Amino acid sequence: MKNTPLPINPDGSALKGIRGHVLTYKADPFLNDENECYDYYDDGMVVIQDGHILNVGAYNDIAPQYPELTDIDSYPDAVIMPGFIDCHVHYVQSPMIGSFGDTLLNWLNQYTFPTEAKFKDKKFADEVAKIFFRQLLEQGTTTANVFSTAFAESVDAFFEESERYNTRMISGKVLMDRNVPDAVKDESPEESIIVSERLLKKWHHRGRQLYAVIPRFAPTSTPKQLELAGQLYQRYIDQGVYMHTHLDEAQNEIDWVTQLFPDQPNYTEVYRHFGLVDRRSVMAHCCIVREEEWQTLHNCQCGVAHCPCSNLFLGDGQFKMWEAKQQDRPVRVGMGTDVGGGTNFSIPRNLGEAYKVSMLQMKNIDAIKAFYLATRGGAEALHLENTVGSLAPGYEADIAVFSLCPSEFAGWRMKFTKNIFEKLFALMTLGLDNMNIATYVAGNKVFDRKRGQQYMYASEFAETEYKPSQKQR
Repeated sequence: MKNTPLPINPDGSALKGIRGHVLTYKADPFLNDENECYDYYDDGMVVIQDGHILNVGAYNDIAPQYPELTDIDSYPDAVIMPGFIDCHVHYVQSPMIGSFGDTLLNWLNQYTFPTEAKFKDKKFADEVAKIFFRQLLEQGTTTANVFSTAFAESVDAFFEESERYNTRMISGKVLMDRNVPDAVKDESPEESIIVSERLLKKWHHRGRQLYAVIPRFAPTSTPKQLELAGQLYQRYIDQGVYMHTHLDEAQNEIDWVTQLFPDQPNYTEVYRHFGLVDRRSVMAHCCIVREEEWQTLHNCQCGVAHCPCSNLFLGDGQFKMWEAKQQDRPVRVGMGTDVGGGTNFSIPRNLGEAYKVSMLQMKNIDAIKAFYLATRGGAEALHLENTVGSLAPGYEADIAVFSLCPSEFAGWRMKFTKNIFEKLFALMTLGLDNMNIATYVAGNKVFDRKRGQQYMYASEFAETEYKPSQKQR
């Protein structure tokens, strides 16, 4: 990853600086020497113009290069990081977060599907989208890979709210035409694909929005719908369209797939048979994965979302990070909150849960690895590692400001740490709800915990027009 500063655009917007401790990643610490995988500046600065990063480095090196830079936000007790990336979340399950858990399948029938049936009402979808985005931005999440529902209204509501903040988001219509209640079932596989393609053409690459083809999971789609979904995905994959689904989450789910698709040797092969396993496929959970499936996910450059909070809450299984990151066939892994199976919107709090899951397997995830998963790792899982997930020249200026003293006790606890990663590990395991204090999207501070108006849309800023880099046009 090059760190050559970009030239100032004389016709662009005014320069913006963000100063504090700065942490960013440039390689995967699961596969490389940890100390070579990140850059950390105890007193650093990020310089932004037109929604992109021009330069990043030590403040004393950077500041003299920009004598005209006077607009600087300073955070002496916080770490400036790339905005966190949530690789798997259901925005439409926000109203049912914290519902009593049973088995995954019973939980879906009792809580999930009745909630999702309400999203045919656009006003309801608008309300939930508004609340959802506020939760993400408050927690420092700037990019997410998101399930909507089977209703087009839910997709429009999501992307409309994303557009107001100018966030880089991925979503699409959920496809399901069997084994679900009639209230949320697609009328036919053909009709579901027609609607999905119409939404794809409407939203994909509109501003920073990206579209995903989303079969909910294999048991809720007929073979015909999976076949048509695969054809749709393959038709648009070269335009950056995604495929997003669930894989190998719980044993009873896997057993069900085996019954429904007896001709396929494993769950992953069900999706591959229908053209749904490819370089922009993102698989959520992957708790119970065979070696041949890991090999397929590696060969096809798929992304995997580790959702520890949800997996623990529903008792699904334990994600095996060291299997996924096996040196000879590593898989791209990012973090997912999986709300509403997950019980909070915070990626850092989920890092604490990921540590606990690894400890149950006699392994451990330190803070260096953890915050890689939250930022660049998530970007790599989504094939966006040249766009977001790092702080470097040319990257989109999506930034989280992570407080080192979010409470009196946390601030006191910091006195007993030796370095920045000991501080971050303590905070991710404490799991406070107010650790993120500011969030920038394309250079605009859309969330500020201390500001009277905490949330602001992109249109509310004086110099708001987002100017995409040439590589994104």
